[in-house]
Amino acid sequence: MFKPTDLFDLAQTEHAALFDGCDHAWDALKQLKAYLAAHLRPALHNRCEGVAFIGPDVFIGEGTVVEDGAMIKGPAIIGRNCEIRHNAYLRDHVIVGDGCVIGNACELKHAMLFNECQVPHFNYVGDSILGHRAHLGAGVILSNLKVVPGNVTVELDGRPFDTGLRKFGALIGDHAQVGCNAVLNPGSILGRGALVYPCTSWRGYLPAHNIAKNQAPQQVAVRRPRE
Repeated sequence: MFKPTDLFDLAQTEHAALFDGCDHAWDALKQLKAYLAAHLRPALHNRCEGVAFIGPDVFIGEGTVVEDGAMIKGPAIIGRNCEIRHNAYLRDHVIVGDGCVIGNACELKHAMLFNECQVPHFNYVGDSILGHRAHLGAGVILSNLKVVPGNVTVELDGRPFDTGLRKFGALIGDHAQVGCNAVLNPGSILGRGALVYPCTSWRGYLPAHNIAKNQAPQQVAVRRPRE
């Protein structure tokens, strides 16, 4: 259930070769650095609105707009017709598909986005893969490093499975959505069309078309004037 094709439509990226030989979808993260080294041909076909920093090892496709204050360090490949908005920060080893939105104050690091992903407001995406039309609400954090030593594990066949990755954020399947201010803990996996409600702290595997939500009670009190 964690094969690349279990989570992602590989026709919705020009970089399907990144998943060649991957038994599990997270194995692509181990190949990302080498893939960019082999396939990146720096060129800028974008339009800038204002002043942005774009490093020497960056490819940006036609129709993409990079707004004022954005920083794209590279190595990075960014597709066509994307929006890289004000103050976005794209660090090393990033692939962004066609028609994606990277919004204000969002940070991407060692990550891959399939076509038409939306990462629009105050998001951190580290060591993660987002599928076709995946969407992150404002303030969503994909946490990628455990607070205790050791590699990130996922539950496989009822047992912890060592992914071989010290840093591993999340795999978010095609059309999955994460609500505002939710946190996905290291090694989280969302199946196709899954939904995580706002302000939820999620860990583990959420199967396709399932919903994870908090049910904490709310308290209502009478508002009284202070003396």
